[in-house]
This record gives sequence, C-alpha cells and structure tokens, in this order.
Amino acid sequence: MLTSSRPVPSTGEWHSLSGWGRKPSTSSRVVRPHDLADLSNVIADGTDQIARGLGRSYGDAAQLAGGTVVDMTAIRGVDLDPESGVVTAMAGTSLNEILEVSVPQGWFLPVTPGTRHVTIGGAIAADVHGKNHHRDGSLGNHVESLQMIISDGHLVDLRPGSDPFASTLGGMGLTGLITNATLRLTPIETTAMSVHTTAMPDLATTMEELFESDAHYRYSVAWADLSHRKVRGLVMAANHATVDEVPGPLPARYRGDGLISLPDWCPGVVNHFTVDMFNRMWYALGRRRTGRRIESLGSFFYPLDRIGVWNRLYGEMGFLQYQFVVPLGHEDTVLEIAGMLMRMPTPVSLAVLKRMGEASPGYLTFPMPGWTLAVDMPLGDPDLGRTLDECDSKVAAAGGRIYLAKDSRLRREFVEEMYPNLSTWRRAQARLDPEGRLRSNLSLRLGLTH
Repeated sequence: MLTSSRPVPSTGEWHSLSGWGRKPSTSSRVVRPHDLADLSNVIADGTDQIARGLGRSYGDAAQLAGGTVVDMTAIRGVDLDPESGVVTAMAGTSLNEILEVSVPQGWFLPVTPGTRHVTIGGAIAADVHGKNHHRDGSLGNHVESLQMIISDGHLVDLRPGSDPFASTLGGMGLTGLITNATLRLTPIETTAMSVHTTAMPDLATTMEELFESDAHYRYSVAWADLSHRKVRGLVMAANHATVDEVPGPLPARYRGDGLISLPDWCPGVVNHFTVDMFNRMWYALGRRRTGRRIESLGSFFYPLDRIGVWNRLYGEMGFLQYQFVVPLGHEDTVLEIAGMLMRMPTPVSLAVLKRMGEASPGYLTFPMPGWTLAVDMPLGDPDLGRTLDECDSKVAAAGGRIYLAKDSRLRREFVEEMYPNLSTWRRAQARLDPEGRLRSNLSLRLGLTH
C-alpha cells in the first residue's frame, strides 16, 4: 500500500540551498509536507514555490531565492504488482526505495540515471535518461499515468498524449507538484549484469565502438579520458544477466548502500594531478578487464554511489556538470568540443559519452537521436564560463541542446534555439499555472517563466 512518512509538520524555515554542484547557493523558505493534505495547504498559502527532492540536480533547478521550496521527501511509498511489474510510487520516493522493493521480485527500473538517489517526482520533472536510451528512450516513455496538484489546489490526473502530460514531462517542476506516478518496470532474472568492456585509443574510435555495441546490448556507455592527448576511452556495454550466465550464487536481495561517506569539511582534492593519476589507473584497469564479466546491478549502474556525498570531493568551491546532445551526423562537433575542454586550465574530472535514441513526448525533454557528452569540472577558473559559452554556440549551431537538469550557467538567448517546443510548453504551463506562482532560479535565469 502507498504510505507517507508523518513526523511533526514543518511550518517553514529559511535555509541556504544549492544543487549537487554546491554552487550557487540561495536562501529560501523550506517547507516539508507529510501528506497530500499538508501539500494542499502549502500550495494554498499563495507564495511562489518550486518542489525539491533529494537535491541531485546539479544546478539551480530546485532553488528559489526568497521563495518557498517544497521538500517532497516525506511523501513517499511504493505499491508494486509483482505479476505485471506495474509500480505506483509517491513523488518523494527515491529510485533506491523502488529498487529495494522491486528487484527481489524480479523487476528493475525501465530507465535509470547514474544515481539511484533521486526521487521519482524529480526524475519525471527532468525526464531522466540512462545507458539504454538508444533502445528504450527516457523515463517518460514508460510512465503510464501521474497525478499532480496544480497551483489552484486541484489534483489532476495526467496521461500520455495530453498537453499537461507533455509539459510536465521534462518540465522541471514548473507545471505543478507531482504527487505520484505509475510506470511499468523491466523484468530481470538475476541481480547481475553481463558486461563487455573494450579499450579504445581515441575518441573517434570510442564513438564507433559505442555505435556498434548498441546493436547488441541494451545498455552502453563510454568513459573518456580528457586528460590524455588522444582522448582514449573505455566502452562498457551490458545486458541483464540470465540465470545460466551467472557462474555462482548471487544475493537475491538488491544492495544499494555506499561503501564510504565523505565528511562535510572535506577539502577539494580534484586537480590536474589527481585527475591524471585517476584516469591512468582507471584506463589501465579497464584494459585488464576487457572482455566479458559479471557485475552487480549497483556496480554497473551506480558506481559513484559507492561514495556517499561524493560532490564534497570538490570542496567548498564546488563544480559544474556540462552536458550537451547533438544530432547524429554531428560527430565532429563532439570531437571539437572535447578538444576545447581538454585545452582549458580547468581539469575535466569525469567525461561520459552515450548515444541517444528517439525523444520522449515531453516538450522540454533533453534527449534526441544523437550523441551526448557529460563532463564534470571544478569551479574557480574565471575563463570557464567564456569557454562554455563558445561550446554552447557550437551545440546550438549543430541543432543540439544543453540538459536543463544539469545546467547552472546557460545564457537565455540559447534556450529558444535549443528547445524549439518552448513556446508550446509555455502555453501549456500557463494554463496549469495562470498566476505564475511556480518558478525556480533556473526558470527565471533562462526566461522559462517570469
């Protein structure tokens, strides 16, 4: 049954909030409703507001300076039909909580991002994608229905094919406060993955190998070493392992706990030296592990979750993730931008490349058929913004876009060019929020709302 945690209700306290990149931070009144009645009262108070889950958007999508941030994490619960694999989860439920229920019964998420510590409401608002986008699309392709409280206090049902659904999917929480969602899971036989790793000498051949592997594997991703002059890479392609493929006993229970957690006072340790040392070690390890092996679900899908609060590795200065997608046929744009990033004084601490398939019906959904590159970089270099502005120009010229759930610095003049359905989204959003009370630092910075 669906349930919701109910501690003492929060009347709202002022807090400084940031995204996963730790910068920028702004002060907001934070309220934490414990059930739908509380949530309705929050909406009825008449303040400008935005929903927030577990804070894993890298930038300012779940912040509202001087306004109300609605912490949805107490509204959670999972109801799974073990026969059909259809699950209904309340908006504040994390993907990890869904997996703890579903995996022992033979079901996995149809789409998952690189962390399980996001809420299902936030995942729908960002229309998250994963390593299987080339085959299965983004999360929105698997949502059968959802419910949402809009700014006038009404609870509405949304289904695929409608304007409210398309505007909410990837709508960054700006159409209403999602309360629950129903989606269909993927059947699995074991808690293991059959993974094939290939080491590649440069980025061009890495892209070729990734393209070839997509024909044979449900999941694929490439790690790229942008500290090396030829951008060498590792391609990891995988399918869910069958019972016959697993050589020995594996735990039937899903294990999602991290191994270590970093303290809040952790100094920044990401620099050219540490990045180069890590990349050398990781590439050497990948070369030794080429071929097929069996991995756990957590190891393949969520490697960074092994380190609790890993963003503290960047220290108080924080970091940003820059993620773009360009259409197929614009491989040269990916190579050119990778070269620009390599030449920056700022080290690229992590670079991940994937191929994407057809887009979901969301008006502001990020994916499109093509290539996406995501890179993490520490903040501090005064020229970083100028270089990324130049990258944005090349992305826009190629017909690509920047991922809003990761963004913290895109200039608003690029948004309409990158998101051609923006005017359609604005009309649909205005019908759901005619008083313009749903807004965020992201939406105000980019002119999505006013």
